[in-house]
Amino acid sequence: MARYTHGQHPIVTTSYLWRDAENSAAYALSEVRPGRSLLDVGCGPGSITVDLARRVAPGRVTAVDASAEAVERASAHAEEAGVDNVDFVVGDVHALDLPDDTFDVVHAHQVLQHVGDPVRALAEMGRVARPGGVVAACDSDYSAMHWYPNLPELDAWMALYQRVARANGGEPDAGRHLLAWAHAAGFTEVRHVAEVWDHSDPERRAWWGGMWSRRILESTMGRDAVTRGMASQDDLEWISAGWRRWSEHPDGVFVIPRGAVLCRVPG
Repeated sequence: MARYTHGQHPIVTTSYLWRDAENSAAYALSEVRPGRSLLDVGCGPGSITVDLARRVAPGRVTAVDASAEAVERASAHAEEAGVDNVDFVVGDVHALDLPDDTFDVVHAHQVLQHVGDPVRALAEMGRVARPGGVVAACDSDYSAMHWYPNLPELDAWMALYQRVARANGGEPDAGRHLLAWAHAAGFTEVRHVAEVWDHSDPERRAWWGGMWSRRILESTMGRDAVTRGMASQDDLEWISAGWRRWSEHPDGVFVIPRGAVLCRVPG
């Protein structure tokens, strides 16, 4: 069982709330139609879940996450948003406690990079999808991320993240593996899509850099790095200062390439 690298610190989970269906699942939205049933795997704090639920209403959404804390937070978010067509459950994507052939759409965003066996996870997602339905998965590719200016602190951040994520049993470059994983899971009709997030305009740059300057110090990732001897507290402080320096640079660019697959279930 892989360990979730980022953890559930509020600096992490709050940062996810900017995500919605349009900016995080655009490649799959043609499949997200009124009246359809949808499973959202790894729902996190629920911002994408709630948006998807609005789009499938009066259809229902089941949202699952391995973290009971995340499920509780997502349920509260849905209630605050006035969305009542979602059922939230705690579960493991490798062994979903759900019947075969249940959902028209099975969706996972930024999940497969953190699981111990992404091929098994995709196969399990396919099991609970109805014949003719789709499995939609999207993940970022850390090694393909690029930024300017080329700061040594951000190079160190990337190297450290790769070490911690792999020690946790994950694959931080999952975006480039999705097509191969989908084929290995038994899907034969798969469409691959490349998307990006761009945190380079002044407002996004200030938010992204400011968030990571705290996140490297406060999140589970930073604490694990120190505990495991991969970095010192001084290293984390140096990286944090580098994020602030990047965020203040008028020419700062940060781009996150993301791979996505739409896998059609035979039927």
